[in-house]
Amino acid sequence: MSKKVKIALAVLAVMLLSVPLGLLTDAPAFGEWDGDYYLKKLGFIPKGMEHFPNLQKPLLPDYSIVGANSVIGYYASAALGVALIFLIWFIIGKIIAKKHNNN
Repeated sequence: MSKKVKIALAVLAVMLLSVPLGLLTDAPAFGEWDGDYYLKKLGFIPKGMEHFPNLQKPLLPDYSIVGANSVIGYYASAALGVALIFLIWFIIGKIIAKKHNNN
């Protein structure tokens, strides 16, 4: 296993181990705000959210899996999110590496 892969896996492990930190606050997670939250904090609802209120659909609503323990759902949601972010950055890295190698 290359050094870069080991570093990437270490970063992934740190992200997964930091999941419980989200339970230490009452505040909603970044980007999970609805129109009422914006109205309360900003005094208005951004136009994009006003026109498309149901555009955002979570993969695992309320961090839960039907029939599973809430803690398991929370971790599954976190693992899915970390995996998706990791995959996106991995693909971006491959594209950049390919362009760099072609030059």
